[in-house]
Amino acid sequence: MLDDVPVASFIDNGYVHIPDAFPRALAEECRAIIWRDLNASPDDPHSWPIPAAFRPDYLDAPFVSATATPRLRAAYDALVGPGRWAPRRSLGSFVIRFPGQETAALDGWHVDASFPGPESAPADYLSWRVNVHSKDRALLMLFLFSDTGEPDAPTRLRVGSHKEVARLLEPEGDAGLDARALAARAEAATAGLPTAYATGRAGDVYLCHPFLVHAGQPNRGVHPRFLAQPNLSPAQPLRITGAGPFSAVETAIRSAVE
Repeated sequence: MLDDVPVASFIDNGYVHIPDAFPRALAEECRAIIWRDLNASPDDPHSWPIPAAFRPDYLDAPFVSATATPRLRAAYDALVGPGRWAPRRSLGSFVIRFPGQETAALDGWHVDASFPGPESAPADYLSWRVNVHSKDRALLMLFLFSDTGEPDAPTRLRVGSHKEVARLLEPEGDAGLDARALAARAEAATAGLPTAYATGRAGDVYLCHPFLVHAGQPNRGVHPRFLAQPNLSPAQPLRITGAGPFSAVETAIRSAVE
C-alpha cells in the first residue's frame, strides 16, 4: 500500500498522510456518539464548549473499526513491520476544538510521552518520559474525524523534527527525559524547521514518528474539529542497534544518531 517513496518520506520528514484511511461513514457515526456524550448539538453553537473538549478512550465498535482497516494495517506493517505492532482495542483520547481564538493546553510544541518513570505521577502526564528507543510507542497517529482545512485547527507538525529529538534523547539512555524537559529542549532545537499542517478530510490519518514535534492551535474556522490522537504500541521493543532488518521508525532514529 505504501511504496518506497512514502516510506522514505516518513523517514526523512517524520510523517505520512494516508487519505481515506477509514470510511467517512464511521467518522459520522463516531461524531454522533461524541456529540451525545458532550450533551451538545452540532446545530446549536451555544451548546459548544470553548475552546476545546477532551474525551477519554472510546471502546465502541465504530471507533475500534476505524483503527483496523486493511489500508491502515498495511501502513502499520510498512512503517513498524509485520507482526511488530499491537492491534488497538480502543481509539484513544479525542480533542475537539471549537471555533474561537482561545488557546488550549496542547498548543505548545511538544513530543508525546510514552512511559512512566520512577518519579512520574499518574495524574501528571508531563512527568511521563520518552527515551531514544521510544519505549511503549511505535507511532503517533492523528485520526481526522471531521474535514479539517487550515482555518480549522489542524495539528502543526515540525517537519524532520523527529531526528533532532532522537539526537537529544540518545545521550540520556534508557531513562530518557520527561515530557516537560524534552518539550523545552525540543522546541528550541527545532525552531528553524518548516511547519506542515495535518489537514484533510474525515477518514484521513496522519501516521507520525513518535518523536515528531507537534502542537495544537486555536480553531479559526466555523466548524468544530474532531481529532483522535492514539498511539500505536509495539508488539516488541524497538531496536536501533544490532543486526537488521530495521523498520522505518527504527531507521529514522538510527540515521539521526549514527
